[in-house]
Amino acid sequence: MVYLKSEYEIERMRASADLVGRTLGEVARHIAPGVTTGYLDSIADEFITAHGAISAFKGYKVGKNVFPATLCTSVNDEVVHGIPGNTPLENGDLVSIDCGVVLDGYYGDSAYTFMVGELSKANEALCCVTYDALQSAVDKAIAGNRLGDIGWAVQERCDAGGFGIVRDLVGHGIGQNLHEEPQVPNFGRPGNGRKLREGLVICIEPMINRGGPGVLTDADGWTVRTSDGFPSAHYEHMVVVRRGNAEVLTTFSYIEDVLEVLPYKTTAEA
Repeated sequence: MVYLKSEYEIERMRASADLVGRTLGEVARHIAPGVTTGYLDSIADEFITAHGAISAFKGYKVGKNVFPATLCTSVNDEVVHGIPGNTPLENGDLVSIDCGVVLDGYYGDSAYTFMVGELSKANEALCCVTYDALQSAVDKAIAGNRLGDIGWAVQERCDAGGFGIVRDLVGHGIGQNLHEEPQVPNFGRPGNGRKLREGLVICIEPMINRGGPGVLTDADGWTVRTSDGFPSAHYEHMVVVRRGNAEVLTTFSYIEDVLEVLPYKTTAEA
């Protein structure tokens, strides 16, 4: 079942989305070599609680597996769902941080891939393409288009760069549940798939590998990593389907305001 949202619901979701962005901005202040992902998780947990919300991820169940943390922190070849721990980040690492909150009964969800220290040119290119692909996909989230148009926007950008598009994982609808219909793949054909209707709220989240598209899941039941060991990048926005132009509920502005070095440039800026 696909649920279209009223303007009242969208207002509630806008608040949740803003809190996610502010949380990621607070986390961004602490990312540096030597810092553990467990420490970043504690920062996020305290910030979310202080703002009257709860984590959308902590306690989330898939079968018998229960996610134990507030953030998903995925380092280098970890694509998504990495569990925060005590291993320090190192210079040159990529860390994708996915954050979700529940505020007044509505979910917010967003992700951003951060550099730790100095980034290699190859990983910078990966981040740039993935970031740019997200923006291209958002532009297609307008009433009358189809899901295939969103997927193709990601696929076209990433195929051209020779990057691997993860096909086993997708974006999703969101509202009073973290994961709602429809699924939002990062590949597709223009003009195909479900027609987009005004009021649909979806999470568009390219997960792009520097190598091939294959992934596998660790024994912890959560951590998804590239099957060839190459790094991966992941960005995510919550988007309302509108007529003419999509409305992005989440923002990266809180993050990018605190980054001293911003390697993520769109094609037009590069």
